Amino acid sequence: MDASILFALLLALFIPILLHLVIRHKYSSYNLPPGSLGFPLIGQSISLLRALHSNTDYQWYQDRIKKYGPVSKMSVFGSPTVFLTGPVANHFVFSNQDLIFTQTKAVNALMGRSILTLSGEELKQVRSVLQGFLKPEMVAKYIWKMDEEVKRHIDLNWVGNKTVTAALLAKRLTFNIICSVVFGQGAGPIREALVTDFATMIKATLSIPVNIPFTKFNKGLTTSHRIRNLLRRIAREREAALQQGLCSSDDDFFTYMLSLRSEGVHSLTVEDIVDNAIVLLTAGYETSSVLITFLLRYLANEPDILSKITEEQDEIAWNKRPNEPLTWDDVSRMKYTWKVAMETLRTTSPLFGSFRTALKDIEYQGYHIPKGWQIFTAQTVTHLDAKYFEDPNKFDPARFGNQSSIPPYCFVPFGGGPRMCPGNEFARSETLVAMHYLVRQFRWKLCCKEEGCRRDPMPNPVLGLPIELETRTPPEHPRS
Repeated sequence: MDASILFALLLALFIPILLHLVIRHKYSSYNLPPGSLGFPLIGQSISLLRALHSNTDYQWYQDRIKKYGPVSKMSVFGSPTVFLTGPVANHFVFSNQDLIFTQTKAVNALMGRSILTLSGEELKQVRSVLQGFLKPEMVAKYIWKMDEEVKRHIDLNWVGNKTVTAALLAKRLTFNIICSVVFGQGAGPIREALVTDFATMIKATLSIPVNIPFTKFNKGLTTSHRIRNLLRRIAREREAALQQGLCSSDDDFFTYMLSLRSEGVHSLTVEDIVDNAIVLLTAGYETSSVLITFLLRYLANEPDILSKITEEQDEIAWNKRPNEPLTWDDVSRMKYTWKVAMETLRTTSPLFGSFRTALKDIEYQGYHIPKGWQIFTAQTVTHLDAKYFEDPNKFDPARFGNQSSIPPYCFVPFGGGPRMCPGNEFARSETLVAMHYLVRQFRWKLCCKEEGCRRDPMPNPVLGLPIELETRTPPEHPRS
């Protein structure tokens, strides 16, 4: 055997042993959870990624829980991690001030100084201004933009086509919507320049953070730099326009943030505003597009549920003038449609899990979690647990008819408590506006009923959900 190959094999065997001894010595006084950190840097990353790509992540979590219990240690995406499961764990993660919202090392590198990576007073400041931008009163002002984008998108991409690839169109639609809100007037050329780079960057969020040419992580960093350069230029242009009185704080995200800075409301730099714009753009289109895609998929097989949604949406349309855009009040009346959306979020969570980082040594159920370690929770563990949701594999929106019957922190698609996602109202609104026009104008059939799914990192049908379209003529109001 070649000496270099022999050396590499010996090194591969020696490094895990050395790492185990180092950790054992460093944390000898800690009562660490059961489990293994695996091979350095890689750990259980490849195994988890394989499960995500094959849509078997729920079984991966269950196998781990069966082997180690509801608390275990592992290493994923370059960091030692403690895996917590159950509603008590969800409450612990979403309410503990000694944990900062973070993601993988890849996300930290790609997203910069944003709400995803800050802590302490900086996090409070960023969260406060983002919540102000995404509060219901502000979202209500964006409904007409969502309405305009949805109707334009349907006319261009759905009307007149016998088949469409729904997942791709849903992504394009929600990206157009969030761009119109973030960039305001003139968003068209900007989103055309960004759409491909954003797709590449998002795929890199689930990657091992080794910056080697041609890797997924390396490609993500390259596109992240390109996105930042464009957004910096836009921020500087909007700043100059504000100073000259050529725009107002309500025009778009950049003018809103820059005007608050000029008033002394926050001290975020242009770079900070750019980083948080990237997060807003990412969150604003990727998760909502998944929800719309799987709503279409489920409704293709649930004619009774689709009929109830259509009845609700027809009733809303009957109370409006022809071509009159939807309003916040209209969206608020789409109660049954949102119950169906929540059941979709329960059965197919857009996010595979949440990461936090311990700011100091903390304890959970008798185990120690060292400072700097990650904590990982997976929403599907409780979403698909029969203890909390009867017959969890059945698609049943009726279970959300009485939400008080669902135990706290069992259904957490948008987080919970003080860590609730600030964009949940925005996501709800754009989803409901899109479904209003789709169910009133079309009926559809799945081209491939047995189409599988995979996460990369969001769940997506393998073929992109191709569907056959049939145009529906909405009935006239029965009282007309």
